[in-house]
Amino acid sequence: RTDVKVPSPAPGEVLVKVTACGMNNTDVWVRQGAYGTEEDAAAVSTWRRQGNTLTFPRIQGTDTVGNIVALGEGVASARIGERVMVDFSIYNRDDDSLADIDYMGHGRDGGYAEYQTVPAENAHVVATDLTDVELATFCCAYLTGEQMLERAALKAGERVLVTGASGGVGSGIVQLARARGAIPYAVVGTGKEQAVLDIGAEAVITRGVADLPAAVNDATGGRPIDVVADLVGGAIFNDLLRILRPEGRYTTAGAIAGPVVQLDLRTMYLKQLQLHGSSQGTRHDFRRIVRYIEEKKIRPLVGGVYKLSDFHRAQADFIAKDFVGKLVVVPDAVADHR
Repeated sequence: RTDVKVPSPAPGEVLVKVTACGMNNTDVWVRQGAYGTEEDAAAVSTWRRQGNTLTFPRIQGTDTVGNIVALGEGVASARIGERVMVDFSIYNRDDDSLADIDYMGHGRDGGYAEYQTVPAENAHVVATDLTDVELATFCCAYLTGEQMLERAALKAGERVLVTGASGGVGSGIVQLARARGAIPYAVVGTGKEQAVLDIGAEAVITRGVADLPAAVNDATGGRPIDVVADLVGGAIFNDLLRILRPEGRYTTAGAIAGPVVQLDLRTMYLKQLQLHGSSQGTRHDFRRIVRYIEEKKIRPLVGGVYKLSDFHRAQADFIAKDFVGKLVVVPDAVADHR
């Protein structure tokens, strides 16, 4: 559409002229109704105690980068012109619980547009020479990955197995694990192995091997896996629990191979395992991501760039998953001047 008016920032908000916005699985899952339940497959916002916030029309897009061009009441005038990376989370003012968190592109309009309003506190200046497109690869994926590792309390020297490691969150976790001094092992699709090794994986296991526990054991040289960071779910779930050492930790923020799994409870309780569900992240997590970028501890992995007017092709390519890292959308006027 080309008839949407430029929004006006409310008190405490800023208007961002969008220069890039990264794509994420959540865009697709919301449209497919993948956040429903077994009882109500068509339900949306099922995790929110305060009810559904997905109303239409809605502009999606979580990973906004751009420049502040207008201010709402109460925002310092010095912020005009800042280049910012937007924390997409809509935090609950009542407490810090992530169980009731919302996000831009769902509870309010996102960045697949030329302009977007956001709370001023969510617009972060990042001291880096990375391009806008490169910055737009971090927001949702790396924040999600960082919170997964926080919940699992991954420590320096520990080994973490990352599934879906060629995607946005997975490739982020590989780098975030290294930033903590941990040792990441990665499960990836055929043809994507070298790209994931290049960003820091200690070793890779090709997805679909006949015996995943044996393949992981070979990759680690028999050393134990302390943490599994799973973005896949589906049929390999029990194998992932078998791979964990006794008292190991499993953390998940996705289920691209299927959300309904079978669990042998004996594996969980006899091995004293911890299972952690995770989604999005905290303000502190996001500030840590900004610091990692500024300290060059993590780097972008751009899998493709598309004009906003070519959004349908971008989404089709995203769903096909024939890329490593993140796909990024840029407004046509920005793309024409790149």
